[in-house]
Amino acid sequence: MIAQLPGYQVGFDDNGEGLPVVFLHGFPHDRTLWTAQRMSLAPHVRCIVPDLRGFGHSSTHGPFSMDQYADDVVALLDWLGIEAAVICGLSMGGYVAMAMWRRHPDRIRALIFSDTKAGADNEETRGKRDELIAIVKRDGSRAIADAQLQGMLGKESRARRPDVVNTIRVMMARQSVAGITGALQALRDRPDSRETLGTITVPTLVVVGEDDVLTPIKEARAIAEALPAAARVRMEIIAGAGHLPCVERPAATTHAFSDFLATLAD
Repeated sequence: MIAQLPGYQVGFDDNGEGLPVVFLHGFPHDRTLWTAQRMSLAPHVRCIVPDLRGFGHSSTHGPFSMDQYADDVVALLDWLGIEAAVICGLSMGGYVAMAMWRRHPDRIRALIFSDTKAGADNEETRGKRDELIAIVKRDGSRAIADAQLQGMLGKESRARRPDVVNTIRVMMARQSVAGITGALQALRDRPDSRETLGTITVPTLVVVGEDDVLTPIKEARAIAEALPAAARVRMEIIAGAGHLPCVERPAATTHAFSDFLATLAD
């Protein structure tokens, strides 16, 4: 589906009924990252899965920032007539979820942070973002797939799941140069969200792949420990998965989500 919003469009899927759950993909992915969860959870909740600005079927022009991505998600909720939703963000999607909490906390029913972290980039990482921007501008989107694939998936997935490896490589390689470079700038310049965590007052689930090297278990634990009692935090470690447990171990990830979502009806 396509939402025609003022000045840009958002590609998205919308399946199921009941509690709205918005799934936000990471970098440099699109909404198909969440296909397994959308198909499995749609009989129980309303799954809304957008392409963030610059990716998939969404417009490829800026501005690009975590705040802009967050505002785009809220604009989609407005377009759909949804007052508040559970926001589930993986990696960059988690940064967008944190920005949503800062800017639009009344639109958030609960939060799921998957394979993400709260801190901003350090100077070394900011420099690497700039190097990647230059490489992608020179060599195209396939260069980002080559650069990111090793860290994106766990060792078990890389060794035993060629289908998953190919799916993620193709997904990354098909994104637009404009969207990739815009997102790299947004990642580079994003604010530190550690203080934001202490203000969260909705139920929160923290999920991380056991073998995630990009945002390892210690980052997930740091998020969980920074959340106040009001967040009623739960944490799940997905065995045999790297940075993308929703694709590497879809059933286990969906089960963790489902158990958490069931508590929201209490």
